[in-house]
Amino acid sequence: MKIILGSKNKAKQSAVKLVYPTETVETIDVPSFVSDQPFSDKETLTGAINRANEIHKRFPEHLAIGLEGGVMRLHDHLFLCNWGALVDPHNQLYIASGARIPLPSELVVELDRGQELGRVIDSFANKIDVRQSEGTIGILTENIVTREEMFAHVVKQLKGQYLFYQKTMNNR
Repeated sequence: MKIILGSKNKAKQSAVKLVYPTETVETIDVPSFVSDQPFSDKETLTGAINRANEIHKRFPEHLAIGLEGGVMRLHDHLFLCNWGALVDPHNQLYIASGARIPLPSELVVELDRGQELGRVIDSFANKIDVRQSEGTIGILTENIVTREEMFAHVVKQLKGQYLFYQKTMNNR
């Protein structure tokens, strides 16, 4: 079965290929239909679901995956967050979330001013296109955890749920 990811982001592509090493993985850039900088778990999850649904509409016979990164506020902190969604050929939806880490105040100030995290972290780290490689999580953890790993964790959860569902359906 083919896996189709709703993003051309290199870190997201690598995450899916890491979890599905023997499957054909294709990528298509589809809209998330949320803001460029999702600012809550709800908006970030909605973006992931929207991406998976857009892929599923075009290729209903394959596994459709949507991955979305965002930020969410809890108490006095703004946290990095990521969500994933998988839609299978039976139109069954699976969702999962990943690790969270509080963002430094220098980043929060810029995000609260309406800036997008990708641009802010590039400036903060004095790098170009961090979102395509180590990601904000990589910068903030000295690459102990990378964006690929963070999304791979989400994709593993999606795959595990899908396999469990398939096993359960076959045993009925």
